[in-house]
Amino acid sequence: MSDTLADARPRLRADAARNRERILAAARETFVLHGPDAPLDEIARRAGVGNATLYRHFPDRASLTAHVLLYVNQRIIDNAQRAMEEQNDPFETLRGLVLNAAEERLGGLCSILAPALDAEDTRLRDSMRRMQEVTQQVIDRAHQSGQLRPDVDSGDLLLAISRLTLPLPGTRCGDALLTRRHLQIFLDGLRTPVRSTLPGEPKTLADLKGEFC
Repeated sequence: MSDTLADARPRLRADAARNRERILAAARETFVLHGPDAPLDEIARRAGVGNATLYRHFPDRASLTAHVLLYVNQRIIDNAQRAMEEQNDPFETLRGLVLNAAEERLGGLCSILAPALDAEDTRLRDSMRRMQEVTQQVIDRAHQSGQLRPDVDSGDLLLAISRLTLPLPGTRCGDALLTRRHLQIFLDGLRTPVRSTLPGEPKTLADLKGEFC
């Protein structure tokens, strides 16, 4: 009996982790579709779990919102760090960062990002800082390789990602293929040799002061 119970405990923990992952992914999509006030019942339904399971992991909307942002940021950070370790082409790492941010629905989450940061949640601020640091590392490597035009900086990149991944008016969730098409056009414009002179000065993350939505 004790062996059976011992075998069951890790299985339950794995199930709980999977449920948590499903809830966060479902909440990310639902917030993009319906905004930050989306019904939590709809998130539970989309995740394939009961309401009780959702509330067991996230006791209220504020908790769920904060964890969605932490979840998205961490996935972007992890993918970028892995690419820097495994990818020999710095511009391909940059491309991966941009496309991954689009897949994580960064633009669509802007409506909940600013209010959450205003709440002065230190976890979120630390998470945003880490994401910005990783983004800067990717930018610096692409600059050092000579592949990224010198008049573009990290603030330009994040601002463009957030705007180009916003849902299209009237579609709520947008068109994933069209978004990737426009991001590819943007990425091609980042490559050297430079074919035009950009107006204004490059924007850094410090210039944006954390407000890129």
